[in-house]
Amino acid sequence: MWIYLLQGIGYGLAAASQPGPFQTYIISQTLTRGWKRTLPAALAPLVSDGPIILICVLLLSQVPAWMQRFLHFASGLFILYLAFGAYRSWKNFNSQLPDNETGTQQSVLKAALMNALNPNPYIFWTLVTGPILLKGWHETPIHGIGFLAGFYITLILSLVAIIIVFGTATRLGPKVNRALLGISAIALFCFGLYQLWLGVGN
Repeated sequence: MWIYLLQGIGYGLAAASQPGPFQTYIISQTLTRGWKRTLPAALAPLVSDGPIILICVLLLSQVPAWMQRFLHFASGLFILYLAFGAYRSWKNFNSQLPDNETGTQQSVLKAALMNALNPNPYIFWTLVTGPILLKGWHETPIHGIGFLAGFYITLILSLVAIIIVFGTATRLGPKVNRALLGISAIALFCFGLYQLWLGVGN
């Protein structure tokens, strides 16, 4: 089982460390709402990935081209919506974090929707981690469970680390915090346009 656990840890670290729309959204939320309020969003993959894994492992084939285009397009629109929200937070920046913010449950669900509309998890679980999970599960379910445990424990802990690291940016002063928030808005905007381009161009 150890080989599958180690593979899960490695792929979990790789998934968390790759820059993408989900990571950028997590960072922008941290800068806007504070790390304590954003921390539950690190659990979003546990909410969104279940159906993704089930679909990809059952099919275990190349994601159909039409579905990939649809996911890119839907993802692009949603990311642009998030970019607009980050831009408004930058424009109306308040150095004091508001006391009444979006509830924890809504924060997790919003982050989960962000992840579910991202084509990367579908491709990742179809072409990379799906075959490993299926192979381990066929050998014995313990191997498959070990792979999933290693993957998600590492992924969530890595996301928590990202949130805490960027949460410390609030201590560097409001100017730095606002600048980082503006950068995250620009990054989300670029990710959104890129996803739309992939959806239209493929």
